[in-house]
Amino acid sequence: MAIFNEKQQRIAERIDSSVVLANWKDWRWQLKHAIRDIDTMERLLGIEIEAEQKKQLETTVQKFPLSVTPYYLSLIDKNDYLNDPVYKQSVPNSAELEVQPYEMSDPLAEDKDSPVPNITHRYPDRVLFHVSNMCSMYCRHCTRKRKVGDVDRIPNKKEISKGIDYIKQTPQVRDVLLSGGDPFLLSDSYLDWLLSELQSIKHLEVIRIGSRVPVVLPYRITDNLVSVLKKYHPIWVNTHFNHPREITASSRQALARLADAGIPLGNQSVLLAGVNDCPRIMKSLVHKLVQNRVRPYYLYQCDLSEGLSHFRTPVGKGIEIIESLIGHTSGFSVPTYVIDAPGGGGKIPVMPNYLISWSTNKVVLRNYEGVITTYKEPDSYEQVFCDRNCRDCQLHLKLEDAGEEKAVGIAQLLSDDEEIISLIPDSNERLGRRNGDGNGNGNGKYNDS
Repeated sequence: MAIFNEKQQRIAERIDSSVVLANWKDWRWQLKHAIRDIDTMERLLGIEIEAEQKKQLETTVQKFPLSVTPYYLSLIDKNDYLNDPVYKQSVPNSAELEVQPYEMSDPLAEDKDSPVPNITHRYPDRVLFHVSNMCSMYCRHCTRKRKVGDVDRIPNKKEISKGIDYIKQTPQVRDVLLSGGDPFLLSDSYLDWLLSELQSIKHLEVIRIGSRVPVVLPYRITDNLVSVLKKYHPIWVNTHFNHPREITASSRQALARLADAGIPLGNQSVLLAGVNDCPRIMKSLVHKLVQNRVRPYYLYQCDLSEGLSHFRTPVGKGIEIIESLIGHTSGFSVPTYVIDAPGGGGKIPVMPNYLISWSTNKVVLRNYEGVITTYKEPDSYEQVFCDRNCRDCQLHLKLEDAGEEKAVGIAQLLSDDEEIISLIPDSNERLGRRNGDGNGNGNGKYNDS
């Protein structure tokens, strides 16, 4: 038992006194023993919540269910649990029952933009595919609280096939994002089937998977799961780390397995009051992410979902955080701060203003230090007027990949598929005599021979 850390050992033994490390690191064992009530949470953490507050939490759970893995629960600092970022994201808060008039069950209008069940088609060339309603942990800030945990609404294979058919019949869709719930809670064989069906669609170029499993259930990232994913490149995975303390030895191992398999990793954080609304915290988070080959992708303003007012910050706090990152860390460590527009308007970038002013021939800019500078515009720029008549356009519109099938130069000599044995300059005198024109044509080009 010494192989557990102290908190994990304590929680594991309170669940099952005979538990061993193999159990703890079995993702199915973790799901089976997920904490779903306040009493169990108290017992495993070794804390005691005041009676009236506990009653409020139990009332909250009746509307917004509780589910947290033993692994994620073990990250909570029980000596300061009320301020702990893991506790705040996983344990109910009675403030969730305070639904404001402007809050919505479906703030992003995902259901309204759904042409068939489980598909949200908002942007022209990509769709969101809801393939699961189940999560290994129910995040208290979830924008889809209306769906998560509803066992009566788990999509079956027939429903998923309708989504696949929609993608097949919609050739402008080149990118699909598998979401939920959490797609990684599907079995390996089911994922294998789903990815195979999607990859067979010729116009589909990219498959993305959004998952919080590397954060809350890292043991799910098994060698077998990774071997399934590797078969269907290009696969991209977006994770959801919100605080540096969520990056542990186990989560690092999960991320390494995915990255080593050639899967590009991104991260989408949500700005949460009392959790990560601090430039110092966010800088630490993005640095730890890039150390683990995860690109910070988005920083989301918290959505207007029901009962999330206690999590929301002013937009100015997000801009302050981005201002503290730009110029102060590597460019690829800076996420794009976005507001997902209520009503289905999509993601709107909200960034600090670095363009101060401009005229017809000059722009005035500031940098992260406050230095103000200018950039001279070109004196003569002849714009290519676009009348949508691509046939007569002056730009080079051959957009297919450049052909590399035919070997050229020395590569021809090295290739087993080429029959030539030498390259001879056209100006070669001997070649000229062969051709009957004396000294060759003198252009210095090569002839295949």
